[in-house]
Amino acid sequence: MSNRRKIRETVLQALYASQLGDHHPEEVLQTIVNPGLKEDATGLAFAERLFLRSLDNLEQTDTLIRDHIANWDIGRLATVDRIILQMAITEFLTFEDIPTKVTINEAIEIAKNYSTAKSGRFVNGILDAVVDTLRSEDRIDKKGRGLQDTPARKPRKVSIPYVDEDGNPDPDASEADPEWTDSERPQAASQKKKRIKRPRKSPGS
Repeated sequence: MSNRRKIRETVLQALYASQLGDHHPEEVLQTIVNPGLKEDATGLAFAERLFLRSLDNLEQTDTLIRDHIANWDIGRLATVDRIILQMAITEFLTFEDIPTKVTINEAIEIAKNYSTAKSGRFVNGILDAVVDTLRSEDRIDKKGRGLQDTPARKPRKVSIPYVDEDGNPDPDASEADPEWTDSERPQAASQKKKRIKRPRKSPGS
């Protein structure tokens, strides 16, 4: 069986080389993707599809990312985080046999290993929000038993908690943590519903 985690990591490296080094896709396939997976025909086929489809869908995936980062320029995203999001959203849109939950979990683990300490939470928050939007627009078409996920929730934007004004990791940033969902976010004590006490009845009344 193919190790999909290793394959996705290889594709991440290939997309990084392609986007930052401005290498031709075929050159990247021959120098990065093919050598590491030449003994795994199934894995190689998946890697090539994910790599090429991610490149083909850059405009669409970047639009979705941009729509879900509140008050932030997509150009200031950590490069690795951005590529991981591009790959995952490509899987949402073009790989009908991969459950969205699997894609999100894989993206989170890869972000933890290859980016900053808070990247896993950030990637999780963005991808959850993107899935909500795609479901509400009926743009996710997963086929096969067990591939249909829960109904869509109201889409929300996610803040970036850890990048400073120069685009570098900022561990001391205090912006909203994207790990919280709308339903999970704690409320201030003043916002909690007050319990109304009813007067006791007097004896004989």
